[in-house]
Amino acid sequence: MSEPLVLGFETSCDETGVGLVRGHTLLSDALATSMAEHERFGGVVPEIASRAHLEAMVPTVHRALAEAGVSASDVDAVAVTAGPGLTGALLVGLAAAKAYALALDKPLYGVNHLAAHVAVDELQHGPLAEPSLALLVSGGHSSLLLVPDLAREVTSLGRTIDDAAGEAFDKVARVLGMPFPGGPPIDRAARDGDPAAIDFPRGLTGPRDAPYDFSFSGLKTAVARWVEARRKAGEPVPVADVAASFQEAVADVLTAKAVRACRDSGVDHLVLGGGVAANSRLRALAEERCAAAGIVLRVPSPRLCTDNGAMVAALGSRLVAAGVEPSAPDLGADSSLPIQTVSR
Repeated sequence: MSEPLVLGFETSCDETGVGLVRGHTLLSDALATSMAEHERFGGVVPEIASRAHLEAMVPTVHRALAEAGVSASDVDAVAVTAGPGLTGALLVGLAAAKAYALALDKPLYGVNHLAAHVAVDELQHGPLAEPSLALLVSGGHSSLLLVPDLAREVTSLGRTIDDAAGEAFDKVARVLGMPFPGGPPIDRAARDGDPAAIDFPRGLTGPRDAPYDFSFSGLKTAVARWVEARRKAGEPVPVADVAASFQEAVADVLTAKAVRACRDSGVDHLVLGGGVAANSRLRALAEERCAAAGIVLRVPSPRLCTDNGAMVAALGSRLVAAGVEPSAPDLGADSSLPIQTVSR
């Protein structure tokens, strides 16, 4: 008998993602984004995101089914992000997933958004080594996770205590007059800059600081003050150097703490995920440091690093294979769902 076909829904923020996965094989990954509608506000507006999900949901499901060459009746299970995320956005995805699960008479699995970012790597590189360590970096999260069993046990080792890395990219980009989201334009500008031009601070790296937690608020403020001082003095701002130096500070802290956590935990596999994992310097420095430490680095393609339905379907497939009980029909959204809750 073939492996079950899982339909996944992701609506935790501004992307409407619908994916279809069979086992570890990705069949389709349809995506609709409302990013352009948020750009003039310099960040995601929850109400706009929720309305965009409502408009995009059915067409995105139809596109995913068509790309996979299957019909809704072929689906064996439905998975959906139950949290963490924007409550209104999560509720749209939950309503859609419940409707399809009920109409098709198939089990429903509410999954954790962060765990799904880890699971998506299995679609590209096969079964995850267990235990593994995961470094998830996005606009809302900077997390170090220990993953003994992706279907049942994920533990938080460290997290951001203020601005997440992606949020810092957005705010620094605004200071430099770049568009939202800030990650891609900073990455592009940094290619022509000197990462050692400006010695920006590395947050929470002192001997008394939490070894695995992250802080990027001070770095963001330091960049803003440096740029402001140049402008007040009537001097030109070397945008490429600022971008490269800022990006280097972020990548340095993230990769150093991830490698340290691997060593301290006795784990030799690291998964890098989340939207900021598409950053070229972060990927390169992680590869360099993992190679030096004898750690196997697994990084999904940039498309799979950002929010998508494929990652939710991938985790749903893992839960089905592990025999995890489906979620109750009254499954609700939890905007602050803890990582220890892989499924609800």
